[in-house]
Amino acid sequence: QVQLVESGGGLVQAGGSLRLDCAASGRTFSDYNMGWFRQAPGQEREIVAAISFNPGITYHTDSVKGRFTISRDNAKNTVFLQMNSLKAEDTAVYYCAASGRRFGIPLARYEYPYWGQGTQVTVSS
Repeated sequence: QVQLVESGGGLVQAGGSLRLDCAASGRTFSDYNMGWFRQAPGQEREIVAAISFNPGITYHTDSVKGRFTISRDNAKNTVFLQMNSLKAEDTAVYYCAASGRRFGIPLARYEYPYWGQGTQVTVSS
């Protein structure tokens, strides 16, 4: 089992920045691919970014490329999502997730068996 706890969400004006942290416990963090997903009201949960377990290959969905950056610190068992130039359409609950897939970076929700409780990000326009 992997336990995930997100932090760092909040209310920010459009154009501002936030950093989300996800602290993991329970298993060897460096064995897991990590992903950030988001879900806006009435919409499906979608992947935002992902980072492989080794050596840290990353994926960012098109709508956040150039604005968001995923990274990880295996010594601190933490994955980060730095969000810059935030837009109103980034408003959502953001979830951290972990996957033990061994090849490639998982991008589908069903590939992630472990999830955090979510943190709200609200961007005012």
